[in-house]
Amino acid sequence: MRIPFTVAALAVLFTSFSAYAQKPGASIDVQHYAFTLQLSDQNDIIRGKADVTVKFLQDAGSFDLDLTKQKKDGKGMTVTSVSDRRSPVNFEQRGDTLSISANAHSGSKHTYTITYQGVPSDGLIISTNKFNHRTFFGDNWPNRAHNWIPCVDDPADKATVEFTVTAPAHYQVVANGSKVSEAVVPGGLKQTHWKESAPVPTKVMVIGAADFAVDHTGDVKSIPVYTYVFPENKDLGFNSYAVAKEILAYYIDKVGPFAYEKLANVQSKTIFGGMENASCIFYYENSVGAKDIEELMAHEIAHQWFGDAASEKSFAHLWLSEGFATYMTNVYLESKYGEDILKQRMTADREMALKFEKERFHPVVDTAVKDNFMQLLNANSYQKGGWFLHMLRRKLGDDAFWQGIRDYYAQYKNGNANTEDFRAVMEKAGNQDLEQFFKQWLYTPGHLQLSAKWSYNPAEKVITFEVGQIQNDLYECSVEVSINNEIRTIDLKNRLTTVQFTLTDTPTSVVFDPNVNLYGVFEVTQQK
Repeated sequence: MRIPFTVAALAVLFTSFSAYAQKPGASIDVQHYAFTLQLSDQNDIIRGKADVTVKFLQDAGSFDLDLTKQKKDGKGMTVTSVSDRRSPVNFEQRGDTLSISANAHSGSKHTYTITYQGVPSDGLIISTNKFNHRTFFGDNWPNRAHNWIPCVDDPADKATVEFTVTAPAHYQVVANGSKVSEAVVPGGLKQTHWKESAPVPTKVMVIGAADFAVDHTGDVKSIPVYTYVFPENKDLGFNSYAVAKEILAYYIDKVGPFAYEKLANVQSKTIFGGMENASCIFYYENSVGAKDIEELMAHEIAHQWFGDAASEKSFAHLWLSEGFATYMTNVYLESKYGEDILKQRMTADREMALKFEKERFHPVVDTAVKDNFMQLLNANSYQKGGWFLHMLRRKLGDDAFWQGIRDYYAQYKNGNANTEDFRAVMEKAGNQDLEQFFKQWLYTPGHLQLSAKWSYNPAEKVITFEVGQIQNDLYECSVEVSINNEIRTIDLKNRLTTVQFTLTDTPTSVVFDPNVNLYGVFEVTQQK
């Protein structure tokens, strides 16, 4: 996802295996959601029925789903009934929890039907767009889905989902997956049914209802690509969003098969600049015609692989989503526009991450955040996470790095992973131990700070470097040095490293990290 740009300025081997995760101690694993929703132009009340199929992981006399109860301001959801195979079931709403009575044994599956209604306090944004037309847009990230749908609102519990939406007939409705049906029904209404057959976390389950102009942009390897924009932006929007086909094709070739039935790119009205809803990406309403639309789309489409299909087990490992999308955007642009673009973007990303470090001195894998996960939308998760992948690519070499990325996606597609899961895959691909590498860049706050002094002995034609690490924790890494445009490498491990190189000519240019491959700051001086 891309946060609003005012904020952003701050801050195959395993194809048959999917690794599912659950919250520690979870009693259920949701298998499928079927939401039936009714929307109105008369008020903001939504009327819903949710058929939630769960597998019990242990014997249980009750279980909880996440759903916000109606509050004093009148917003929230009121449950009117719960049933199991049409038999009424006792339930209780309290705060953000719907507690449901059960008589279930471990391994059994039950489908509970929950009838409810209310005005969403969040999660489903009911508003008007810049053309003053009424719109409905799901906006669930990170755990805001429970404000309008009963669910397990955690990335560790992935499930298939379908939405059947009845709304005034003038709306076009888009959602995850494939469109099963669309039909006019009595009362000036239209009913639209979408179904996603791949399991996804609630953070990327959505509907969008608005007056849309719709374009079938084309197909990429049998994946249909669609554009949904407000009618007033039809011509500009269809043209602006068309680059999605090129981006989609690049990621399929580079990483692996697309996980979903279609890709829809949707002009929307939510709180984010872009939101990577599975197969149904939402972009901010002024994205149409924006100068950075290709960059934005590359970021959100990359999330379809990393964050949506291969999801983090918990938000502490958000870099597996945002860091990946950040770096995949950079390598896509590198492939199209050349290596200099990558250097420019990595330089800018490094500056942004170093600046953020002064505000929040935490590691990339940030286990200190227990709630309010919005604060993890920061330069650690995005830019420094992307920088880690860049350095890993340089360490392993392109062949091993991309093989590892493809293996990681193949193994965890439709499942969940954490940082150590990713490390295990990359160690196998690179045939080397990466424990220290992951520890120093992902689990340790701060950055590499080098103080380098060099001197030249013309009689011996030798240049001597004394390179000191001045940060607290020592790093094991290599730094490239360009001497008269010739690249030499200095391996670092100790507090002070002294090395010598023989030169044929007097040094006129000494540049540390000329190719922008190391995350850190470098102070370089010549000793007379």
